[in-house]
Amino acid sequence: MKHFLIYCACCFAACAANAGSIHGVIRAKGKVDAPPASGSGSYASRRFKFVERINYDELRDFVVYIKGPIPDSKAPETPAVIRQKDATFIPHVLPIMVGTRIEWPNEDEVFHNVFSKSDAKSFDLDLYRKGDPAKVVMFDKPGIVDVFCSIHSRMSCIVLVLENPCFALADADNHYVISNIPPGTYQLTAWHERLPDKVIPITIKCNEDINLDITMGIQNLPKY
Repeated sequence: MKHFLIYCACCFAACAANAGSIHGVIRAKGKVDAPPASGSGSYASRRFKFVERINYDELRDFVVYIKGPIPDSKAPETPAVIRQKDATFIPHVLPIMVGTRIEWPNEDEVFHNVFSKSDAKSFDLDLYRKGDPAKVVMFDKPGIVDVFCSIHSRMSCIVLVLENPCFALADADNHYVISNIPPGTYQLTAWHERLPDKVIPITIKCNEDINLDITMGIQNLPKY
């Protein structure tokens, strides 16, 4: 038995040193039976003629991540950064591991305020502008943190605080890559602020590189 345990431990260490990865393209798709954006139904009326509807092909800021804690995961010591530039938070969505600090530099000549009332993190950095020291916030609890500026109503961003470092923010072409995933069976989760999460069971083997395209959409919602 002792030799068997040593063998298993050695195998696990070797697998951990040869972690796998997942990559692919993530996109969104509307309901198949949704009415056209214009030309029929209520959207043809004067009242709703200019109401904007979502173009699912244009959605960006998708996040793909491994759900739950992973042993020996550590948050980075270097802070992440969300800039305030041209009255906009950049990036609009930022996934981080729990325990990560974020700096909030103001690069505009006008004052901004950074605050959140979210359960996962509540804070208020008061007013400051370009040249003032960048404020820093530690995110010590997993969850979704909605962030706003109290002066400018259109300024908002989202910090997605996750339990491990195995995540990816898709690029401008909706490609994503998650590297250094320890071998094991996981719940791969696709997230977007305007869509229900999509959870995909997945098993990663040593040195395995999985190509997985993901399509998110409106489905399995309660019917009234």
